[in-house]
Amino acid sequence: MVQPAWQDDFVPLSVDSAPVPEYGSGSLADLLPTLLAGQEVAGFDAAIGELAPADRNCVFLIDGLGWEQIEAHPDEAPFLHSLLPTSRGGTGRPITAGFPATTATSLASVGTGLPPGEHGLPGYTVRNPETGELMNQLRWNPWTPPKAWQPHPTLFQLADAAGVRTAQVSAPAFEQTPLTKVALSGGSFLGRLSGEERMDTAAERLAAGDRSLVYTYYSEVDGKGHRFGMDSDAWRGQLMYVDGLARRLAEQLPPRSALYITADHGMIDIPFDEQSRIDFDEDWELSAGVALLGGEGRARHVYAVPGAASDVLAVWREVLGEQFWVASRDEAVAAGWFGPSVDERVYGRIGDVVAAAHDDVVITASRNEPHESAMAGMHGSMTPVEQFVPLLEVRS
Repeated sequence: MVQPAWQDDFVPLSVDSAPVPEYGSGSLADLLPTLLAGQEVAGFDAAIGELAPADRNCVFLIDGLGWEQIEAHPDEAPFLHSLLPTSRGGTGRPITAGFPATTATSLASVGTGLPPGEHGLPGYTVRNPETGELMNQLRWNPWTPPKAWQPHPTLFQLADAAGVRTAQVSAPAFEQTPLTKVALSGGSFLGRLSGEERMDTAAERLAAGDRSLVYTYYSEVDGKGHRFGMDSDAWRGQLMYVDGLARRLAEQLPPRSALYITADHGMIDIPFDEQSRIDFDEDWELSAGVALLGGEGRARHVYAVPGAASDVLAVWREVLGEQFWVASRDEAVAAGWFGPSVDERVYGRIGDVVAAAHDDVVITASRNEPHESAMAGMHGSMTPVEQFVPLLEVRS
């Protein structure tokens, strides 16, 4: 059989060419260990060597606001934009989110100080090897015992036990969620509805101890980006609002404090056309031999029916290999996508095939994931727009 002419030039993206996050020196998982080392909590090292110690540390995590979004919007975010030179200890550089660049994975990395291969939340949805079902790790559906799924203590728990005054200030609805329990629990949880209340309360709690660690969070930049895209007035309005929140908190810092403004991932708008949105549910080639499709549009975990993993890998690499980094589970693990090591309990949660977007393209699932497939803004992969997150700093 003669190969079509286009196949003569086909070279899939190399697994090793994917820009692996800076695990161990400049990722979200390295932030709290570095802060606790600076507060002289035993057992921690300053992994992000550019950061100077502070007695009181506050982390303000803005969901979905990556480095490139701040760079591109100086008018809507004048305060945050002015802080770009302070990022990463005054180097003016970002840190990386971790793979996949998605909320559940990133929050677990922040709260445990571990990369995804160790904390065990390696994606938006992943297969539970014990049940064979897809587990949504953001919504915790179907219900799975949290401590069995993520058994490591949080750094907030360890800090609190070491005498650091520790608090989380967030929306009241998050207090009892399993994700909060496994990633962010420890010390006091203070539920506050408005962004202004969160900023004021965070500053108050920061001043409450000689050594303190406060985490606060805002979600709607991500929410508006998913729904309307970053070209929308709704998204720009949220950016302007959160810029004001960051300034409000910075102006209230008590003495001997450091405020770090970061994010769980960036975001990219994906056009609504067939070239940019590949529908798995309508593609017989991609769906052949696949038992479950996990992850999200730009970071897919693909679970093959027994015996079909090598065939699925070959097809996905042939069909998508110029637009996605397509790896087998073992290749992704060996390349360090999920961190330097992957725990045995986590290994089976990773797809038989892992596909991470290189181009401005997503793999949707119109029937099984109608809500996610309709999103304008997406994230998850290892491209700079998704991976690079700020580590802006204000000191008092």
